Amino acid sequence: MVGRGAAASPVNVLIYAIDFAPRIGGEETYLLLLGEGLARRLARAEATSGVTLVTRTPAGAFDDAALSFRVVRRPTLRALWRLFGEADVVQVSGPVLLALLLGLGRRKPVVILHHLYHSGCPNGLLFYHPRQAPCPGYFQARRYDNCLRCCTYVGGRLRSLLMVLATMLRRWLCTRVAANAVVTNYVSRRLALPRSTTIYYGVRDPLARGRETAAASPPAAVRPSAAVCFAYVGRLVPEKGVALLLEAAKRLTEEGYAFRLKLIGDGPERRPLEALARAFDLDRRVAFTGFLRDESLEVQLADVDVVVMPSRWPETAGIAAIEQMMRGRLIVAADIGGLGEVAGAAGLKFDAGDLVGLTARLRQVLDDSSCVTRIGAEARQRALRLFREDRMVEEHYRIYRQLTGDR
Repeated sequence: MVGRGAAASPVNVLIYAIDFAPRIGGEETYLLLLGEGLARRLARAEATSGVTLVTRTPAGAFDDAALSFRVVRRPTLRALWRLFGEADVVQVSGPVLLALLLGLGRRKPVVILHHLYHSGCPNGLLFYHPRQAPCPGYFQARRYDNCLRCCTYVGGRLRSLLMVLATMLRRWLCTRVAANAVVTNYVSRRLALPRSTTIYYGVRDPLARGRETAAASPPAAVRPSAAVCFAYVGRLVPEKGVALLLEAAKRLTEEGYAFRLKLIGDGPERRPLEALARAFDLDRRVAFTGFLRDESLEVQLADVDVVVMPSRWPETAGIAAIEQMMRGRLIVAADIGGLGEVAGAAGLKFDAGDLVGLTARLRQVLDDSSCVTRIGAEARQRALRLFREDRMVEEHYRIYRQLTGDR
């Protein structure tokens, strides 16, 4: 670690990511915050250092010049070889084979950020599609026949075989890199890779004012309206468990409770979920907003009291939950994977897939709406302690410094 007053040697960081802005998602949000934060941190410590992000995503209408770090899109293989050679340390967003081979081939210290399970599961989700249930870990148990059976839900037999073989290679390369950064302790345990370090996602604090620090900002004062408003925020896909949320809403309606429910997001399950809501006679209670971002998202969230995360798969972290905790909102979450770890004791949890448990948690809120503000404040304090943007950036910076020889 560099001592106070000591001049730090320059360090040039190359971040490689398949997906980046203008695509929107948890990974893309993380990369934007990390790139901007590292650029500021390196500028304070070493004037000649810098951050370059390489991605396969085309720019579209996105203005790369507005960022404080360099973005290189769709470079040739020759250009990639040069960019990797110029870097002092390489961070790869997920175990991308090409990036790992280039980084190790150039003999660079490589850090992998594991935001999914691609080094221990061919589909990257640890979700067993034939049973629509969490995977017990067939790949690491060498039960490759089950992996092949699961992967056929994505493609044919040949593609399934290639996915399994690629995962074998990815996992072997992950044992050769300088560091494996994981987004929760749960991911670290499931992947069981050497030289692993947990770095929680960091998010911006929307409640900070002016130059006040996030720690000095007061907790959000969320006060439920006459009819409590629940919301789900995320992709509409089977593993997210949104159908279970609609079933719980149906039960509560039959019990005579008054509430509203917003489903914010889009995906292949939207039409089946809309049909399910109609079949449950929930048309007047449930609103499907579609995919929203920026100001439109904030407008829809303004009257939301509780965010529900009913995932059926072991989420690595649940960045949507982190963002809402930072806003001081109460989270009702399935106690599965990294999602349960993120919520900790500052949320209402239930067993994944448990309709009775989820319904009981929602009923608890409706019977005692004071918990919205009380537990929401606890959620914000947990977010300020664990999920600040500056903490995430500093922990990445510390790894880079250690790998480049400044201790």
